Amino acid sequence: MKITKSILFFLSIIMLSSCSKDDKKIEFTFLQLNDVYEIAPIQGGEFGGMARVETVHKDLLKENPNTMLFLAGDFLNPSLLGTLKVDGERIRGKQMVDVMNAMNFDLVAFGNHEFDVSEKDLQKRLNESNFPWISANVKLKTKEAAIPFYKEINGVKESVGETFIKELKDADGTKIKIGFISVCIPSNPKEYVEYGNMFVKARASYAAIKDSVDVVFGLTHVKVANDKRIAKLIPDLPLIMGGHEHTNSNNFVGNVQISKADANAKTVFIHRISYDKKTKKIVVKSELKEINSSIKTDEKVGEVVAKWQNILETKIKEVIPNPDEVIYKTEIPLDGRDTPIRSSQTNLGQIITKAMSFSYDDTVDCAIVNGGSIRIDDQLRGSITPVDIFRVLPYGGAIVKVKIKGRLLKRVLDYGVLAKGTGAYLHRFNIEKVEENWMIKDKTLNSNQIYTVAFSDYLLKGFDIPFLSDKNKEVLSVYHPKESELSFDIRKAVVEYLKLETKKSAID
Repeated sequence: MKITKSILFFLSIIMLSSCSKDDKKIEFTFLQLNDVYEIAPIQGGEFGGMARVETVHKDLLKENPNTMLFLAGDFLNPSLLGTLKVDGERIRGKQMVDVMNAMNFDLVAFGNHEFDVSEKDLQKRLNESNFPWISANVKLKTKEAAIPFYKEINGVKESVGETFIKELKDADGTKIKIGFISVCIPSNPKEYVEYGNMFVKARASYAAIKDSVDVVFGLTHVKVANDKRIAKLIPDLPLIMGGHEHTNSNNFVGNVQISKADANAKTVFIHRISYDKKTKKIVVKSELKEINSSIKTDEKVGEVVAKWQNILETKIKEVIPNPDEVIYKTEIPLDGRDTPIRSSQTNLGQIITKAMSFSYDDTVDCAIVNGGSIRIDDQLRGSITPVDIFRVLPYGGAIVKVKIKGRLLKRVLDYGVLAKGTGAYLHRFNIEKVEENWMIKDKTLNSNQIYTVAFSDYLLKGFDIPFLSDKNKEVLSVYHPKESELSFDIRKAVVEYLKLETKKSAID
């Protein structure tokens, strides 16, 4: 039988139309980060790095053009870079926005650390960002009322939404609308921020959006216990991408999946999702991917990171000649997370205070640093470099040697205990509390004795402990170190102490 060209053409049209017919099914991918403060790799270059994340991002886009990139809060602060000055102005997260702009983030949530920066600096970062933000429960306080945060570009204000909607379309024409809700933990009270009840606002924002979309997801920055409560309140959420905890977890409450990656992009979550419009069935397949040195650096994002890292290296080299040298290795995480560091004696606080004593050849009776000086809000593990120590103590400052009356020292120590949960909580070396007594070098504190104490110079300014300053009559003398001395910069003291500990371990 002879088949004419016209018949072949007709058959091909039928085949093409059948191949491209809308099957009402669609697949899409979410790439989730949370709690990212460092744009470059950490732990001696072993883990993290936003340019590596971008390589993963681009690979996922090749796999499926319907790929979205998210950050579930906490990125403007804390960071070592953010504390530095460029052209007379502190960076305050500008470097992070610059990198995130290059990566084309699809949506970010507010985290509590976004409010570490001033209202003025936060507004600058909002204006500079080319990606959308979302939050249902944080608002900007003005004299008249609480209003949504906003971006202002060329004099035009664009409000941050309580919800976010994205339309997706696949190759065969299947279209869906997906919605997002977001809330932030009210753990960072500021005069310019109003926090609404996160559970009330989560449920209200879900109710406001659910009939306008096919499916709703969560992008939150709260404790996992809060996420679980939200999951119970809104059982139809298939996935909550969360932040705040800093260590990866994947929990389920009923059918609601709650996923959190490790801080500083040590890991990311990849969620491959399929949705059937006919049955309303949704399937989420999640992969926790480690971001390590085996992943290539994306060239475009790498250039942006390198620009900021050059600024950082120049500043650090003013204090430490070899900032990338591995000075210490630990498999036990050194805990600098905000909550522990402001409420308990951590191993990182112990290292810092031991280093303070070491900087004076251990000729002091004890050493004290306020938890608020430790700004990393993360754990250090593996290879530790001077850069990591600068991340821990970004503001630096001297270690001062103080002769102080025992009575005042007791008041200071008691105040530090009462300040648990705040930056005035004190980390201590050669000081223990046994029942009701303070022990200095295993001897009961004597109120009439004169003690020699190594303090961080910040503590002697009276900001955290109002009665502790060189103006107090029971502060008998204060020695301020010279620039040539190890105690002139607390970061240098910690670096040299860890180097010594490494040498001791090698000998042992």
